Amino acid sequence: MTDFRDQAAKYRMLWDHHTHTTYSHGKGSILDNVRAAHEKGLKSIAITDHGPGHYFYGMKMARIPEMRADIEEAAKVFPEVKVLLGVEANTILKPPYVDINDDDWEALDLVLAGFHFAVLGAGAAANRLGLRSQSLMVQNTDMILNTLFHAEENGHHIEILTHPGDKGPFDIPEIARACEKTGTLMEINGKHPHLTAEEIRQAEPYDVRFVISSDAHVPENVGMFMPQLLRALEAGLDPERIVNIVQEEER
Repeated sequence: MTDFRDQAAKYRMLWDHHTHTTYSHGKGSILDNVRAAHEKGLKSIAITDHGPGHYFYGMKMARIPEMRADIEEAAKVFPEVKVLLGVEANTILKPPYVDINDDDWEALDLVLAGFHFAVLGAGAAANRLGLRSQSLMVQNTDMILNTLFHAEENGHHIEILTHPGDKGPFDIPEIARACEKTGTLMEINGKHPHLTAEEIRQAEPYDVRFVISSDAHVPENVGMFMPQLLRALEAGLDPERIVNIVQEEER
């Protein structure tokens, strides 16, 4: 097996737009995450706590003004880091296919979306049981496609599809085709093994762009990207297709 570490060492991460804080079930504050981003030399970070539909970890959308205030305070301490406020919305089976409403979209800088357990209306029970039927794959895949296209049709945009392929059977080529059409980034996640190397290979033939995210739930993991980059290189992906890394000499 080829060791891609020397090749990977030539790259650095520019920004990390998938991180969690104590506003959902992360272990650090917004300031903690921004400090970590500063220490890693990132240009920007997004605070993207779990959407409100998550039974255990959902953020309270009424706290968005409080989160904005925390971001403003963090920006005063670390003005070199651009801080964005987003959400990792939960995909669901029926319109609007995510667990946020139009007012929430307007209050946020960006929206990520991904499939999670413990979300009412997400069809999680069968996936939690580990079933791998064709009908379940169709249901899961249609949910993702509906999420992406419904957002676009209503003047919104899913910036990043988080850990596609995680927690159930999904048709990755069909999802990649939809991400190509909507301009949605496919995530290579640091907390979950998806996209896997094989899933990256399945998505690679489509004109889709990829993003590496830490999915940090503790501040020290903000800006983590090397394991995900090694996974992408193992899959044969051209690093130029990953939008948030750059070679060191291009600094």
